[in-house]
Amino acid sequence: MQTKKTLIALSFFLTMICTSQAQQLRTPAPSSTQNIKQELGLGSVELNYSRPGMKGRKIFGDLVPYGKVWRTGANNATTITFSDDVTIGGKKVTAGKYGLLTIPDQNNWTLIITKQLDVTSPAAYKQENDVARINATPASMGMPIETFTMQFGNVKPNSCELYLMWDKTIVSLPITTDVDAKVMTQINDMIINDNSPYFNAALYYMDNGKDLNKALSWFDKAVQQNPDAYWAWYQRANCLAKLGKKQEAIVSAKKSMEVAKVAKNDDYVALNEKLLATLN
Repeated sequence: MQTKKTLIALSFFLTMICTSQAQQLRTPAPSSTQNIKQELGLGSVELNYSRPGMKGRKIFGDLVPYGKVWRTGANNATTITFSDDVTIGGKKVTAGKYGLLTIPDQNNWTLIITKQLDVTSPAAYKQENDVARINATPASMGMPIETFTMQFGNVKPNSCELYLMWDKTIVSLPITTDVDAKVMTQINDMIINDNSPYFNAALYYMDNGKDLNKALSWFDKAVQQNPDAYWAWYQRANCLAKLGKKQEAIVSAKKSMEVAKVAKNDDYVALNEKLLATLN
């Protein structure tokens, strides 16, 4: 009889636990997490942080004190991951995952890339783990931003800026990477091994201020490989125009337009019309 009572009591206890777990209330996080990834050069930069809101509070100099290390977000530590080596503030940062910290001040911010991935309070920060420290001047925005926001902007083939924005304050962190050396190595290796990336190699040379005559020789090989490549004929015409060879550029542009019409590509027809208008 006692055993039966014990089993009933145990069953009731387990039922109460299951019911309690099933009825747990889920609510939105006060500071939601954001993960953003930006292509940079031949690799990428990935950022993970939490986004607190103003909620009527004074932010810098109050909620976020001046002169103290800030996790640059809320909840967990903010992290930034580079798939390739980059340069930040003149300091080379090797590929890997790092913590992103800041020390806000009224007229100057210190932005820190650190080996520490767990700093959520000033007491946990150790300066000897710094990989790079950058001074940045905060700017004022016309309209306040309610939710702390970081995003990548001013993106170029070898650089970008990470913008930190909250309330009416914006700060930027410039990031660069050495793309040219990597691309040039690929081009040289492929051309030597006759893998024939003639069009892409020529376009890179032309767009990055390198040897235009070399670029032209590769455009010539690209159209020899594929006479119907209207895009190659068009860029060949651009290259000829840059070299001051107007008449040859006109011939190449007309050839591009002719092939583009056959392919029913109106975009390249229009591009060639605009190019020809500058050459006539």
